[in-house]
Amino acid sequence: MKTTLDELQAFVAVVDTGSITAAAEQLGLTISATSRTLSRLEEKLRTTLLTRTTRRLELTEEGAAFLQHARTILASVDEAEEQMAARRLRPVGRLRVDAATPFVLHVIVPHLAGFRARFPEVELEVNANEGIIDLIEKRTDVAFRIGALKDSTLHARPIGTSRVRVLASPGYLKRRGTPTRPAQLEQHELLGFTQPESLNDWPLRDASGNTVHIKPTVASSSGETLRQMALAGLGIVCLSDFVTRDDRRSGRLVQLFARQTLDVRQSVNAVYYRNTTLASRITCFVDYMVEALGKRPFEE
Repeated sequence: MKTTLDELQAFVAVVDTGSITAAAEQLGLTISATSRTLSRLEEKLRTTLLTRTTRRLELTEEGAAFLQHARTILASVDEAEEQMAARRLRPVGRLRVDAATPFVLHVIVPHLAGFRARFPEVELEVNANEGIIDLIEKRTDVAFRIGALKDSTLHARPIGTSRVRVLASPGYLKRRGTPTRPAQLEQHELLGFTQPESLNDWPLRDASGNTVHIKPTVASSSGETLRQMALAGLGIVCLSDFVTRDDRRSGRLVQLFARQTLDVRQSVNAVYYRNTTLASRITCFVDYMVEALGKRPFEE
């Protein structure tokens, strides 16, 4: 489009005020600048919009026709700006959220009904991925990450920390016995992660004082899958509190080595790109989750 909004505004202002001088004052421009803008518009349109006399300005037939279009365009721009301002105040639109499956099921899903009731115009899309995704490539607005962050291009808002514990089901312990020392883990079925390997470091010390690193008997990329295996009595597992809190409270899973367990905690952060203008639908979702989870969300 050759015509600019400045030119349309100048043209409409001259018509509405009845003079270039008054229009210049309204627009905060000099008289010469307003006159040049109007002349430039006429040159682009290759027509005369206003006839000038010593006393007044009059619209030509072409000018009257163009005025209607100019008013419509400016009104549309004003409406669009008002809608954008309203979106900042009232969150609307699609929000794509990503997190690992256990976090989605045990942390996000229980609070979705409350969020939807408060912000019904936000269209939620919740995706579960076990690995670290590229937010831009996957068109994701906000992701919840567990553990240390490595991507410096991300802005992170801390949500809390979650302790990790070694657990087993009562059924498994009845069948295989309860280990009392970390060294006895070698005699048991151990449930661990396929990746990253660091998740197979358990919060225990061996006889040499080193962190216990287990070799899984059965491995999975999903913490939720490992939880289900542990509940089914397939072995001993090490998982974060946000995944197993209800299981421990109900007795479905029992903590092992309670006195020997190190206080190892995983950080939980909501992340989004620093160079992205933070839409109100992102802030309202993160704010809501922080509010719903409380100050110490994953503590006993």
